[in-house]
Amino acid sequence: MNDVVAIGELLVDFIQNGSSDKGNPIFEANPGGAPCNVLAMLSRLGYSTAFIGKVGEDYFGRMLGKTVRETGISDEGLLYDRNVNTTLALVHTLPGGDRDFSFYRKPGADIMLTDEEVNRKLIDECRVFHFGSLSLTNEPAAAATKEAVAYAKNAGKLISFDPNLREPLWANEEQAKEAIWYGIGECDVLKIADNEIKWLTGKEDYDEGVQMIKERSNVKLVNVTLGNEGGGSRKNAFLCKCGGVYCDN
Repeated sequence: MNDVVAIGELLVDFIQNGSSDKGNPIFEANPGGAPCNVLAMLSRLGYSTAFIGKVGEDYFGRMLGKTVRETGISDEGLLYDRNVNTTLALVHTLPGGDRDFSFYRKPGADIMLTDEEVNRKLIDECRVFHFGSLSLTNEPAAAATKEAVAYAKNAGKLISFDPNLREPLWANEEQAKEAIWYGIGECDVLKIADNEIKWLTGKEDYDEGVQMIKERSNVKLVNVTLGNEGGGSRKNAFLCKCGGVYCDN
């Protein structure tokens, strides 16, 4: 049995790593995707994990599959698409530490996962089921993700959700908010960033934003990450492996 199973995107983040002698940016190909980042950390902490998703049957897809296995994540639910390439993202670091993303994903293999391809055996045998909003941006992955969440809930699994807002991937803001409120409505544990609270609720105060979320859902635990301001500066904040987290339960 796995402690945690996650469904969602697995992609390559091209992150600028210096410049050439001609002044052109040099990008390094890094394994990426928020759901697998969660699993990677849990694996390092000694938990058993498995991933459900899809990459392309190409160089980058094989690289990602190898990385998943080497990290200790089960790849039993990872599929390879021969017709669609692995999703790519260019990541630019902005002053102050924020990031700007450009995606090559129209389509990308991660959004081609179908309901029939979801490995339900992995869900049956897990304790916690985790998902994010990026697998809700496009079909058929959106329907597959919702079916997987419903299946996990019916099986009595603890549901974890991370909005991980990436605005360029959504057709419009309304679609993004509808999907993220759906995720919040389905989960027991929510990890949400400070800027996502402001964007979603319109509240500048995190406590007020969390209160609105609790009033609109049955979330049992809300973790608010504070980015560069994390580290225990707020009341009730504590340090963990991923930085400063505000916990309200």
